[in-house]
Amino acid sequence: MESSLRKTVFMMAFSLLILAACGEQTAQQQEQSAEQTEVEVGSDQIAVGILHSLSGTMAMSETSVRDAELLAIEEINEAGGVLGKELVPIIEDGASEPNIFAERATKLLQQDEVAVIFGGWTSASRKAMLPVVEENNGLLFYPVQYEGMEASPNIFYAGAAPNQQIVPAVEWLLENRGTEFFLLGSDYVFPRLANAIIKAQLESHGATLVDEQYTPLGHTDYNTIISRIRESEPTVIFNTLNGDSNVAFFKQLTDAGITADDVTVMSVSVAEEEIRGIGADVLAGHLASWNYFQTTDTPENDTFVTAYKKSFGDDRVTGDPIEAGYLMVHLWAQAVEAAGTTDIEAVREAASTIEFSAPGGLVKVDGDNQHLYKTVRIGEVQADGQFEEVWNSGEPVKPDPFLEDYEWAEGISSAAAGN
Repeated sequence: MESSLRKTVFMMAFSLLILAACGEQTAQQQEQSAEQTEVEVGSDQIAVGILHSLSGTMAMSETSVRDAELLAIEEINEAGGVLGKELVPIIEDGASEPNIFAERATKLLQQDEVAVIFGGWTSASRKAMLPVVEENNGLLFYPVQYEGMEASPNIFYAGAAPNQQIVPAVEWLLENRGTEFFLLGSDYVFPRLANAIIKAQLESHGATLVDEQYTPLGHTDYNTIISRIRESEPTVIFNTLNGDSNVAFFKQLTDAGITADDVTVMSVSVAEEEIRGIGADVLAGHLASWNYFQTTDTPENDTFVTAYKKSFGDDRVTGDPIEAGYLMVHLWAQAVEAAGTTDIEAVREAASTIEFSAPGGLVKVDGDNQHLYKTVRIGEVQADGQFEEVWNSGEPVKPDPFLEDYEWAEGISSAAAGN
């Protein structure tokens, strides 16, 4: 079902990727890359929205998620589309700014009348889109791990809930790496709430919080914080920095002579794509907690990695949010087929019965909260830029976004609701 329209959309996507990869942009370039797109959609087509940061501090992470979503759309179209109709992606740039995510989501739902939006990365971007999709009765599929304490009938959460990433990572660290934690994060909702969870968990184990520091998104000078790390001598740095701040932090940490042999850094927003930007030589030996690695050994992953590299280049890598972006497009398509319509309520009901053999393993939708059952994995960065898995949960873990199964977490969800 290939069409000239789809070719045009893919060329537009490729151009935006090149723009984002060209380094620091001027304000004018960012404004141009964030311009709204206009795509005509025929009666034999279904418009779907793709909304990611293709400029700004989050572009290094989100452009590849966009690519994975486009790959899934291409695969679905080649297999006959959805309900016999071709999917037409309408791509918008959130420009790493929550208010722009809200504006673009409004445009996609009200002007383009998309059946679904695939998008976001930071919790700030998701929080900005949440009232938009609720007020317009739209549907958002969100691909990234997050802090939990949320469940909206208009959002499907394809990334990890805290009990599928943060909590097991802390448990593993306490058992294997030490009990003195330094918490470092970007200054917005995800790191703040993630660290509230970690602090409660550390307290329940009698572990020590030696320091807690936050920097703005896009921050690049970490010398003062690295001095604090030297002074406090943690055994673990739990890192919730996002975007290109990770490049600055890890390079400056290495320049200061602090390596993985000196202190373990556990990251929850550094995947294979970020390793490419930071450098494997800088990150080797450090850890990350995810639900998927490019090295995950499944037949579906072999197929996915091959297809991704064929579409976007042999030098490209996959990673957890990239895989989540890919699988959630397929999940939505299967739910629409099962429902026989793109109607939001019907799709929501049908999705609760869907299971999908994703590259990272079997996933299924929890009908109670619209999060996914997912396998938890911890990996160590290798010299080749890939992860060697050092632990996994053995089976998909039921999502518990409000941490209701943890006594030490009582009060966190109510405190989060008050923020």
